[in-house]
Amino acid sequence: MANILVMIPSGEVYDHDCVRWYSYQNIQRSINHYHNIGDAFVYDSSLKLLTFDRLDVVEIREFKQEVVDRANAEYDYVFLRGSNYIHDHMTWPEGTEQVLSKLRIPVIAFGVGAQAPATGKLTLSDESKRIWQMFADKSTTLGVRGTYTAEVLWDLGIKNVRIVGCPTAFRNRDPELRIDLPSLDSVRNVGITMRREVSSHYSPDVKTYLTRHRDFVKDMSRRFDTVLMMQGEVEEKKLLWGTDEQKAEAWDELHNNNWLKSWYFDEELDELYRSRLWYSDVVADYENIVRSKDLVLGYRLHGNLMALSNGTPSVYFSYDSRTAEFAETFAIPCYDVYSDKPFVLEEYWDQSLFEKFNRTFYQRYRDMREFLDENYIPHRMPSPTARKTPQRKAA
Repeated sequence: MANILVMIPSGEVYDHDCVRWYSYQNIQRSINHYHNIGDAFVYDSSLKLLTFDRLDVVEIREFKQEVVDRANAEYDYVFLRGSNYIHDHMTWPEGTEQVLSKLRIPVIAFGVGAQAPATGKLTLSDESKRIWQMFADKSTTLGVRGTYTAEVLWDLGIKNVRIVGCPTAFRNRDPELRIDLPSLDSVRNVGITMRREVSSHYSPDVKTYLTRHRDFVKDMSRRFDTVLMMQGEVEEKKLLWGTDEQKAEAWDELHNNNWLKSWYFDEELDELYRSRLWYSDVVADYENIVRSKDLVLGYRLHGNLMALSNGTPSVYFSYDSRTAEFAETFAIPCYDVYSDKPFVLEEYWDQSLFEKFNRTFYQRYRDMREFLDENYIPHRMPSPTARKTPQRKAA
């Protein structure tokens, strides 16, 4: 067992390895604040893989010698919660470099990723370059999301990297997990992971992104009993839980946004927003809802992965380097939002496509387990057994 520290947590921990947002019991405390609950998925999933007695947070907003001395004396290692840290807008907390320079225990990057701009090459600040070299120097290997992230670090001279994907994929610690498709005719309940916020910095074509998103949601909702799964957007939280005044503010904000009123909202989508929205500040609630669905698909990287990790089929919608890299890492069936043709679910409802995911998941599970072993991190990931020929479930 180990005493461990987390760097940049996302939510509060309860029942040893479960995560929820800090103000989950009083939504009004955070209703005006956007927090991506997907970050909490990663934090929750990381804890579910690790073996530890005690967990605390290492503070990097400012350097305090007594805090670092205590970390070195009482804890076994620090892990950096996996997220999208490697991009040209990243600003690290003020004390990060000094804290890292004084830590004498291992510092583990746990499924971190890089984000490419819509155009041009990713350019990192000198600060980011120094910090990533520190992470590399303080661990046997860096655990990264995929090939693109590995290449970015390699170009910085950081070569001790291992591609592990994301802890969320392995949260149930099942090396034999697989997706077996039922008949499409049997699919009734569908979760749609929503992402109507978009940036021209990462999207090469905002109009196409939003119009495809709108049309996809409407098409799926005509065919299936859908739930629109949000991940912490302020306006959607207000529509669900706000006062009458806050709900009116949210509708005004959404419908006065030039992009959204031109390319996203119409009468049909308005009605879906009124009747189908869903959100929770508790990670376990997301796990429960994806387990209840026949299919989960859409725009959210971690929302879709939560479904796959629980054996629920999912199709990714790729719109930036991050989602493309993730789909590649796990061989997840993926629709390119900027392609020349519309999304047709039947083209992705193909067991041979999901067999690629099944095989790749098995390999990535081993990669994650080996990453933890080579960094001397106590964990709860069972060893994969000898691979047997799978028995496909009856349709």
